[in-house]
Amino acid sequence: MAAELHPCSGKLIGLSNSNRTAQRNQPVQEFNHGLVLSREPLKDRDVFTVRIDKKVNSWSGSIEIGVTSLDPAGLDFPSSATGLKGGSWIVSGCSVLRDGRSVLEEYGRDLDQLSEGDRVGIQRSTHGELHLWVNGQDCGAAASGLPTGLWAVVDLYGKCTQVTVVSCEPPSLAERDTERETVEEREQEDEEEEVVVCGVREGEFGGLTSAVNLAAVTNGTLEEVPELPPTHNRPDKFPNNLEPETVLTEHQLFDVLNNAIVSLYRSEDNGGGDLGGGGIGRDSGTGSRGDRGSSSGGGSVNGNSSDSGGGTGNTGSINSPAGGGGARLGAVTGGMLTNDALLFHEKCGTLIKLSNNNKTAERRRPLDEFNNGVVMTNRPLRHNEMFEIRIDKLVDKWSGSIEIGVTTHNPNNLDYPATMTNLRSGTIMMSGCGILTNGKGTRREYCEFSLDELQEGDHIGLMHKASGALHFYINGIDQGVAAAQTPAVVYAVVDLYGMAVKVTIVHNHNHSDRLRRNNAIMRALSPDVGRPRPAHSLTPDPDTPDRLLFHSNCGQKAAIISEGRTALRPHATDDFNHGVVLSGRPLHSNEVFQVRIDKMVDKWAGSIEIGVTTHNPAYLQLPSTMTNLRSGTWMMTGNGVMHNGTTILDEYGHNLDRLKAGDTVGVVRKEDGSLHFFVNGVAQGPAAWNVPPSVYAVVDLYGQAAQATIMDDVDLPPLPEDSSEGPTVMSPGSPCSVAGGNSANDLRFHQLHGTNAVITNGGRTALRQNCRSEFNDAIVISNRCLRDGELFEIVIQKMVDRWSGSIEAGVTAIRPEELEFPNTMTDIDYDTWMLSGTAIMQDGNTMRNNYGCDLDTLTTGSRIGMMRSATGDLHYYINGVDQGVACTGLPPEVYAVIDLYGQCVQVSITSSSGPQDNSLCTSNITEKSFPIHSPVAGVAHRLHSKHGKNVVLLGEGCQAVRVGGYAHGIVFSAKELKTDELFEVKIDEVDDQWSGSLHMGLTTLAPPELPSCPMSGLSPSLTQLRSKVTWLVAGSEVRRNGLLQRQNYGASLDRLTVGNRVGVKRCSDDTMHVLIDGEDMGPAATAVAKNVYAVLDLYGRVTAVSIVSSSVLEDAGSVKAPSLSSDSCSEGEEDRTPVEGGELALVPNTVMAFLENHGKNIQLSHENLTAARVSSYNQGLLVTAQPLPRQQLFQFQIDRLNASWTSSLSLGVIGHSPDRLNFPSTACCLKRSVWLLQRDSVFHNSLKICENYGPNLDTCPEGTVLGLLVDGNSCLHLYVNGMDQGVAAQDIPTPCYPLIDLYGQCEQVTIVTNNVATVGGESVKARCQGDMEKADMVDGIKESVCWMPHAEVNPNKTCEYQALCSRFKDLLTLPDGYFNEDAKYNLCYCESCHKLRGDESYYKRGEPPRDYALPFGWCRFALRIKPHCDVSNSFKQWHIAYHGTSVGALRRTLDHAQLLSGTSSIFSVSPVKTEGPNGYSEPEENSSNSLPDRDRETDREVPRVQLSPTMRYSGLEMFAPKVQFRDPRSHCCHQAQVGFQVCVRPGSYKVGPQTLGAIEPLDPRFSNTEIEWITKDQGGTLLYGLLIRVE
Repeated sequence: MAAELHPCSGKLIGLSNSNRTAQRNQPVQEFNHGLVLSREPLKDRDVFTVRIDKKVNSWSGSIEIGVTSLDPAGLDFPSSATGLKGGSWIVSGCSVLRDGRSVLEEYGRDLDQLSEGDRVGIQRSTHGELHLWVNGQDCGAAASGLPTGLWAVVDLYGKCTQVTVVSCEPPSLAERDTERETVEEREQEDEEEEVVVCGVREGEFGGLTSAVNLAAVTNGTLEEVPELPPTHNRPDKFPNNLEPETVLTEHQLFDVLNNAIVSLYRSEDNGGGDLGGGGIGRDSGTGSRGDRGSSSGGGSVNGNSSDSGGGTGNTGSINSPAGGGGARLGAVTGGMLTNDALLFHEKCGTLIKLSNNNKTAERRRPLDEFNNGVVMTNRPLRHNEMFEIRIDKLVDKWSGSIEIGVTTHNPNNLDYPATMTNLRSGTIMMSGCGILTNGKGTRREYCEFSLDELQEGDHIGLMHKASGALHFYINGIDQGVAAAQTPAVVYAVVDLYGMAVKVTIVHNHNHSDRLRRNNAIMRALSPDVGRPRPAHSLTPDPDTPDRLLFHSNCGQKAAIISEGRTALRPHATDDFNHGVVLSGRPLHSNEVFQVRIDKMVDKWAGSIEIGVTTHNPAYLQLPSTMTNLRSGTWMMTGNGVMHNGTTILDEYGHNLDRLKAGDTVGVVRKEDGSLHFFVNGVAQGPAAWNVPPSVYAVVDLYGQAAQATIMDDVDLPPLPEDSSEGPTVMSPGSPCSVAGGNSANDLRFHQLHGTNAVITNGGRTALRQNCRSEFNDAIVISNRCLRDGELFEIVIQKMVDRWSGSIEAGVTAIRPEELEFPNTMTDIDYDTWMLSGTAIMQDGNTMRNNYGCDLDTLTTGSRIGMMRSATGDLHYYINGVDQGVACTGLPPEVYAVIDLYGQCVQVSITSSSGPQDNSLCTSNITEKSFPIHSPVAGVAHRLHSKHGKNVVLLGEGCQAVRVGGYAHGIVFSAKELKTDELFEVKIDEVDDQWSGSLHMGLTTLAPPELPSCPMSGLSPSLTQLRSKVTWLVAGSEVRRNGLLQRQNYGASLDRLTVGNRVGVKRCSDDTMHVLIDGEDMGPAATAVAKNVYAVLDLYGRVTAVSIVSSSVLEDAGSVKAPSLSSDSCSEGEEDRTPVEGGELALVPNTVMAFLENHGKNIQLSHENLTAARVSSYNQGLLVTAQPLPRQQLFQFQIDRLNASWTSSLSLGVIGHSPDRLNFPSTACCLKRSVWLLQRDSVFHNSLKICENYGPNLDTCPEGTVLGLLVDGNSCLHLYVNGMDQGVAAQDIPTPCYPLIDLYGQCEQVTIVTNNVATVGGESVKARCQGDMEKADMVDGIKESVCWMPHAEVNPNKTCEYQALCSRFKDLLTLPDGYFNEDAKYNLCYCESCHKLRGDESYYKRGEPPRDYALPFGWCRFALRIKPHCDVSNSFKQWHIAYHGTSVGALRRTLDHAQLLSGTSSIFSVSPVKTEGPNGYSEPEENSSNSLPDRDRETDREVPRVQLSPTMRYSGLEMFAPKVQFRDPRSHCCHQAQVGFQVCVRPGSYKVGPQTLGAIEPLDPRFSNTEIEWITKDQGGTLLYGLLIRVE
């Protein structure tokens, strides 16, 4: 059979090399469609073998191989081999599948672990068995009963991207002999090599000395290396007392030992070599193993050489069948000479999965479970036998990590515990850095290493000595005696706990692993690790120039070329990190290290990072990215500076992420210890101070940066000559136009400051930490008094668009040591002068408004200066321009004060601070009137009405709840996101029975384009949403249309729980950012389209979320208040009841009463439960005597209104005790810790922070019940007649007191005392409305859902809009017999009335249910239903629609009690006539003449009536012409429209597109293609209500 591939293959496969080589196209973008088959069917015993040529690391999974009975010539190739049916056997990973179903879980080698160059083959034996061959070794029978005529199958899946067929023939004789060899015999070789390594490890330095001597001989060095004295202490205590004449330096010794180790391993591979008296021996026979018996006759090592003092080398033959010719250096203590290798026992913890012939153990569901991962060895440990494992996989989710030890319990009889430390007998475990015996700590600090800090790739071992002592080893380093006496028979045990997920037993074949581990040993042995290593040779060449080059020790994915001058990431399109490179020597003071970017890739976010570190590259275990290092490291990343992984400067210099190929970056440490960076030769200013000497330069080829070259002979402009003054240099944020700093200037920020402030950059920079969750407590003050005429100037470096208000600046006479820093500086009531916005304040009181500048309008880069003149005047400077005298009479010694409040986050002192020309002090510049931009309140985001089938929206689209299953929970934002607009939700509920968590991202799929019934139009999960381009973050992975783009992005969403916030935004640079609890995780995706919606998937554990973000009205000055959108989760309230749509559950009443301290016009009665205003219209403030408990609803009823006044009550909470409060005339005058609801707005400390919230309180009638509730997340809610109006404000302090202002019309209220409601009761809204009884429904609102006031207090009686519409109805002179006599069915849908009722915007009606919109803005007058109509059937089964008509058609339509085809003027657009005799005018009614020609013709041919499920369409002027009328009460002219609300029989109408030619959506719920209903059935409609709208 020819060793070729069939020309028919998967759609991404390309064949070459005479059809012997196959490669998968687009290997980084695609992971499947890589199937290839053999050209001909396999012959029995032929092994079809391929070699893996190329792999990429972008994917999981790898090559799959097998056989199939399907002829490739007619095969419809599936995406992967596991999709083959009809007689196919495939080996995938370590599993065997038949026709896509697993038949064997653990088989052979794990194909996913094979590397480039490995060979894998498939064979059908003569007995019909399937065999897998890996690198010439038979893995045994994988399946039996295979038919003949099978083609070989190879799937280039996942990581595997190219293979080449190398042979297709029966195995050779030698391979057949190897095939007969058992797995245990192969493992015995591992054991023999393990014993050798144990000898080195345990080694008494006599053995190590022999290795050194061997290295000297092997390398041809005649100079004898001095012999080191043996020691019986722990081997990490290397002797420091060598003879003076033979002393080697640390680095020379390091090189010698490395060469010795490598030479020793080579000698082992070559068959031996006599090492001489060192405790290390090796048989040097030249024969090869002849049969199975020879395995016991090979050379070995005395594992107990430390006790015997040494061993004897032997050159005996090893080809004796019985092993007698191969004498060993010593016998293994204990006499156990069986050949069984150490493996994991088949019986293990409930979550453990074993693979790789039981060498590898992995904990299933590592992100959901953290324990039940105990594994033990298959047999007891022998004396002096090393048991060693390698950590293969960790997850960054749990605390704690791997634990290892020994136990006397036999695994066959053990009932495995959840964690091994739970066992109370016969068990010794190492946990962290301590030792636990039978679950109790016996040694707290056993070693310097902690198991919790180990990384993937680290090794952990243990040895049970013949003396009974137990030793642990970390990366080959003996940690000493852990337990002096242990039982003779013990099993090794490993607990894959917490972060530890996967480990593999190591049998020490890999020499690079040995070398790495021995390097670790030498680092531990080194007495002076931090000292720079001058060279790699013993005698450096004195003529070699001291040239800066890259060190050979570099990141895993990096390479050094061009004699050390160039560093690159060879596979930059496959990996974005592990590209760290360091300089080969430390930098000299004032020596510039500069590199040129040679090559960039446009796949990743982020780019080159540069800096310095104190770590020696020869000893450093390089991290994946240098900012992960937590000691001795300064890095410039993006346009910020990080020290030990923590940002110290947010806005510094040019953004490195924007550099291109050919740009240069550099770094220099000056003699004064300051660190400076350069971009394209331009100094970026000082980045850090007190950097120690002898630092190495670091370049991190991260993200887009793929290659960089060191630039020699750097010619850079000189830095400012300020080194003599230490840190007195130009601030990083200082504009270039500012003159160089005065060397005598010593102005800094004082070390004492507010609790949220941080001082960096040698005292020149101040920032507010947690800037998105904290808005105050960030006051900073100068380190000394200002001199006369001295300018103290700062530059704003960073702002956040989250809060209202901004920086405040001024001076104080209070010394920093005597100042008790308040929340804000304007709280100080003595010796303080501040500028806040445009107001000059002295001691907390405003003494002047409209000063010449407004600090709230300043932006990033603006400069603010303060100066006290010699005459005691205070001047402010904005961007260097004097704003005039702010105040006079300042004392001589004042300190400059900056309050980093609200939007302002970071400032730096500029170099222009210092003495100024005092001629400006008497300047006659007039005060400037800068425009004051009032903050415009944000509008809360909403979720779109189209969503997954398991989702229910509550709270007017502000909350989403998944009511069933674990999927079908996709929801969208109601509108497209603007650039840099954050869409953020808070997790309200989780269900731990599911795995997985919230997914979040952006999509180009417009929800309005989805079908009206999206239950079948949306994918079950967001990862499967591929109809339009979707970018999303799932866990810590970034995906585009479901395909993996990036791993390890930010914190994992799988860890989120109740109270956490997660948001997404599209930035101006077309990148997607995800924020968790306000912290930006950085760019997740690039090249994001402009028109995108936020999309999230309530998947797995997360079942409910609520929106906490707001959109911003189109005003450049619109801002948000500090009390909104901040993180309000209280960590102390673990048992809080989750909010479920604002539903109410009654609990026993907690009586509250009004406080005796109140406004002067208030009179209390009924045990202080009733409050009345007895005179005037104000001075009616009152508060409760008790604070408002969390989760408790405080309610009161409006008892009496006085229509003589305008406006009405306001209510809210106050955050401090009201006992001694001096009540002002109105609540608006309270400005300290007050949240107030007035009209339809929310105010905080008299500043409006939200508009259009809830109903207008001025329209609340008598009998209305209002309530306040602060939930477990410190959010304030307003309740109107029992309906939650949503979150009004956040961050409400504890305690807080309800506040009511009986203002204007409202004269009396009474606290409701029978029951109070708390959040968390069972939601009845979540039920489908189709299940409700319709007899008690009004517009789909069930009475049990929406509590209505009694008839006598119905808001209809006091709604001015309804009264106006009613007066217009009276002008129409329609007979009363057409209308329902019960006025309670007349509903007003003005903004206040529908909010008072808590109406939703949309409801469903009919069978099958169909959506309809409530007619907001209209007023409905219920019509009397004719007796012949089946009312109950119509209400229950018919749909709701609307019909716009003219005033002239009303009477005729009402006479017939239904809409009549051809008679109603639905298309009348006649102009308005003059006023008629009844006070209104109307267009002429002429239906046929008003129709276009085509429509008239159609109307004559097929009479029809036009309807719509929304009045946003039927109420257009084309369908409902406007008429003018004069209100008989006010004598004002208005315009009015009329229409009908009708019931429509299902099936009697046809849904079609709108006929207006409109482009924009007319209603967000209904597509323009489905917004118009046409009916031809005269009996298919039933008039339900007359609708009137007045403008």
